[in-house]
Amino acid sequence: MKKIVFTENAPAPIGPYSQAVLVNNTLYCSGQIAADCLSGDISEQTDKVCKNICAVLAAADMSIQNVVKTTCFLADMADFLQFNNVYQQYFNHRPARSCIAAKELPKGALVEIEVVAVEG
Repeated sequence: MKKIVFTENAPAPIGPYSQAVLVNNTLYCSGQIAADCLSGDISEQTDKVCKNICAVLAAADMSIQNVVKTTCFLADMADFLQFNNVYQQYFNHRPARSCIAAKELPKGALVEIEVVAVEG
């Protein structure tokens, strides 16, 4: 069973995709950027991205504790330490993670995070 997940508490998709898709008990969340906080530094943007992720998870009746995998994209690896300082406040249960530098992110964002979460 597949269900499209949407919430007005996170930025609407800027292209032909969904905020998240729930398949059976697994939620696949599209990458989130700080669409309404792009003037902020890496710490502010990371905090906003994590709050957006929490909103999408809540729309699927999940929480950040359900996240089992994150994929993180940074516009500049020099921001890695500051990014990690905020990231660990949200993902203190230590899901699996990939973190890579991207040449460019949508709308000039400094960070984008996508997650996979599992019910139960």
